[in-house]
Amino acid sequence: MKKLLMPILFLFVLILAACGNDSTDTKTDSKATEEKEEPTTITYQSEEGPVEVPANPKRVVVVSSFVGNVAALGVKMVGVDSWSKQNPRYDSYLSGVEEVSEDNLEKIIELDPDLIIGLSTTQNLDKLKEIAPTVTFTYGKLDYLTQHLEIGKLLNKEKEAQNWINDFKERSKSAGEEIKGAIGKDATVSVIENFDKQLYVFGNNWARGTEVLYQAMGLAMPEKVKEMALKDGYYALSLEVLPQFAGDYVIFSKASDQDNSFQDTDVYKNIPAVKNNRVFEANAKEFYFNDPISLDYQLDFFKDHFLNSK
Repeated sequence: MKKLLMPILFLFVLILAACGNDSTDTKTDSKATEEKEEPTTITYQSEEGPVEVPANPKRVVVVSSFVGNVAALGVKMVGVDSWSKQNPRYDSYLSGVEEVSEDNLEKIIELDPDLIIGLSTTQNLDKLKEIAPTVTFTYGKLDYLTQHLEIGKLLNKEKEAQNWINDFKERSKSAGEEIKGAIGKDATVSVIENFDKQLYVFGNNWARGTEVLYQAMGLAMPEKVKEMALKDGYYALSLEVLPQFAGDYVIFSKASDQDNSFQDTDVYKNIPAVKNNRVFEANAKEFYFNDPISLDYQLDFFKDHFLNSK
């Protein structure tokens, strides 16, 4: 009888062990699955302190300035500011995206955003924060590349942002060397704009292609522009003194809906850059920003005009 029971008992022990292993494997697989699950939120260290934001935002509202950064990182937006809506470079990214205003809170509520991005000067910030996690940036506090990296961190796409930055640095440096070889390393460039009947000249960090020209490509700025526009980023001037600020080349960020009759004056026509056909007119609405979409376009614009002008 004992001989008969021994195989049965042995078989029973094997079955129990197998069941135990299955249970252990199931627990292990379950634990592995839990570890692979991505978090639904992340903590972003903003200017105002830590903010809990979606790890994978799908309904972003940008109330000012950073639409191109968000679009370049492939994140879906449901609402953007009016200035961005006017930029032809953004058209393919903003199909079906609503125009919003920081003053029209009802519209933003209707869009049910999961993240709101804007400037530190944005109105109604307290109320916006009640609608969705809201992160703001102070314009010009960060350089244009670091700004994009920070938005990459905010959107949980830091790697993608850094990859673009690395690539842009290489491309713009190469373009700068090529352009300086064509126009001379000491040739100066000015960036001007006419808005509301007031002329402006820009420093090296106020969009309009200034970051590309002066920071990325290392082209030279006229001494008068350095003196008056570098600190604040821009300088308002009269037509009479414009010749003092005009470089060997002039980039004119031109808006067709502004009064550009100053171009018909003798003062303007006698500027050497004008007489030598070295004024390159750009659509102001495409030059207002300094995000990857705008910067890539501006870089191509400068390469085409500086290298192909006569």
